[in-house]
Formats: sequence, C-alpha cells, structure tokens
Amino acid sequence: MIKVLLVEDDENLNYIIKGSLEDMIGGYNVMPVLNGKEGLKAWKEFKPDIIVSDVEMPLMDGNEMVQIIRETDGDTPIVFATAKGSPKDVTIGYHSGVNNYIKKPFLPEELDAHIQALLKLKNGVRSRNEKNIFTLGNYHFDAERLVLQFDSQSWNLTAREAQILQLLCENRGEIVKRDDILENIWGTSDFYTSRSLDVFIKKLRTYLSADSSISIRTVKCVGLILN
Repeated sequence: MIKVLLVEDDENLNYIIKGSLEDMIGGYNVMPVLNGKEGLKAWKEFKPDIIVSDVEMPLMDGNEMVQIIRETDGDTPIVFATAKGSPKDVTIGYHSGVNNYIKKPFLPEELDAHIQALLKLKNGVRSRNEKNIFTLGNYHFDAERLVLQFDSQSWNLTAREAQILQLLCENRGEIVKRDDILENIWGTSDFYTSRSLDVFIKKLRTYLSADSSISIRTVKCVGLILN
C-alpha cells in the first residue's frame, strides 16, 4: 500500500483525488489535508511514501511547506499538482525542492503514472546510496542519513548541504564546476542560486574546519575541489 499525503485546499477536489487513487486505481492509502501547515504536521506523523500538493493555499503555501520539509528530508518525492505552470512558477517550485509537476486538471491514471515513476526512481537511488558513507580525515559523512561526525561531535546536515558535500566527495581531488553543482542540485545556474551555493559552501567549510587536512578550495572562475 502506497502512503500518499495529499495537500489540497479545495475540499471537493481533495475528496475526488483521494477516492480516485484508493478506489479507482487501488493500492493507495491517502491522507488528505487542506493547507501546508496541516501538511507539515501530517508529514511528520503519517510518514508518507510520496507527497502530492497544491501550490496556492491558505495559512502556508506549497512552496513554503516544501522548503521546510527539504531542510531535513531530501528523500520523500514531492509532486506539485497545480494549474500554474509558467516557467517562473515551475522554477520557484524546483528551487523549493519539488521533484515533479502535474498540471490540473489531470486524470487519475496520469497522477498514478507520476507517482509510480518517482517511487521507482527513489527506490533505485536508495539502493545505490545505502553504502554512501565517506571518510574525510577524521570525519565520517553518512550521505543517506544527512549526518556528519567528527569524534564525539555530530551535525545533522540539511538536504542541500548533504547533496553538495556528497557531490564533492564523489569527485574528491577533482574540480567540480560550479555550473555542474547548480544544475545537478538546483536544476538551474542563475545568479541567485549561485549566491545560495556560496552560503552552503561557507557552512560546510565551518563544519570541516576541525581537521586542517580537509578543505573545500575554490578554483577561481571554474569550480570547487575537495582535498
């Protein structure tokens, strides 16, 4: 049974989607809520396999909800179901951390196909990443659990921090181009995401500062290298 957290402020549509997945398609257990604030609470308690969310909602919209979720959960797939599909809206959503979009109105079979595709991808990535534990001098980095350890100290990284550090670890000793990092993690290399990357790198350098043998070096106008 696939557990779906459905965040949709239209109660009638909420009821229709829930019924379509559970009764028409089958194999689903749908938890319906009406806004992002309720969505955050349900995400913690229901522990869904996937989240399907509207964007514009009262109390807390979809983008804000996803940003908060992605601070600690980089694993659960999230689909935005929305009538808003302009390039700007889509870019904002992907920056927030959403995995995919489905445009309203949609057929139940379309949503089912999106869900199945994302869960297959998630399971494939999980099986490949189960052993993604890296040793960096006296540090141990568990990319799957988003944990960086140094002796008795431990840091719970955000999903973005862990993604960046993992990419650098996988290419240790080699220059990773800034544009490649931005495209891999944010899906874009515009000015604002580039500045965001600088903030994350500064945080990672602070975490790694206890071992002088480890460094993230900037190669001017090219990229970054983990030594």
